[in-house]
Amino acid sequence: MFSSERLPLAERYAELLATDGVVRGLIGPREAPRLWDRHLVNCALLADLIPAGATVCDIGSGAGLPGLVLAIARPDLRVTLVEPLLRRTTFLEEVAEALQLEGVEVVRGRADSVHGSRRFDVVTSRAVAPLERLLGWSMPLVAPDGALVAMKGSSVVDEIEAAREELARWRCAEPEVVELGVGGEISPTVALRVAWADPAQVSWPLPPTRGGGASKSASRKGRRSNRRREA
Repeated sequence: MFSSERLPLAERYAELLATDGVVRGLIGPREAPRLWDRHLVNCALLADLIPAGATVCDIGSGAGLPGLVLAIARPDLRVTLVEPLLRRTTFLEEVAEALQLEGVEVVRGRADSVHGSRRFDVVTSRAVAPLERLLGWSMPLVAPDGALVAMKGSSVVDEIEAAREELARWRCAEPEVVELGVGGEISPTVALRVAWADPAQVSWPLPPTRGGGASKSASRKGRRSNRRREA
């Protein structure tokens, strides 16, 4: 999880979350006493699903969960944190500098602001959106041999069923639900992994559906949700 060399960095990050993070409204005051089990350890478990030396894009990073935690736990990763709100990106930049996390880049913007510019081995997220909408924000960033890896809750199976049409439209493989940290002292982390069905046939933008209806509807939903998150 956190090696002996990286544990002091995790402790410093926890301290910054409990102080500056609370003052700036990035973490609720009630979360401060349970940062380790509910947030840091919970997010660090996700590292088990990320290949060595991978490029990672964490969308809707917020206070850096799970993106900064992964960068702390895994110095071999190159992590790009994508977040639209200035007060959050400022905090992320300050933490990355304070902890000297050289492999971290902070991008202020929505996920779609990065679409078309580059792709990543892994695209992570935590409590950003249901899978049906998350696919449209994440899959354009996923490399042909990469995957979306999202932290999810108990409704993950229902999310998968609700997203069947979008999964087919994006030509995704069957989603994989993984429980990490089973048998440990804290609740397991539920992760959802979605890869491409055929890496040789990855294309974006997607061709419009017949009449453009479903595609336009999904686009409108995504824009409305993004506006709500930026409010």
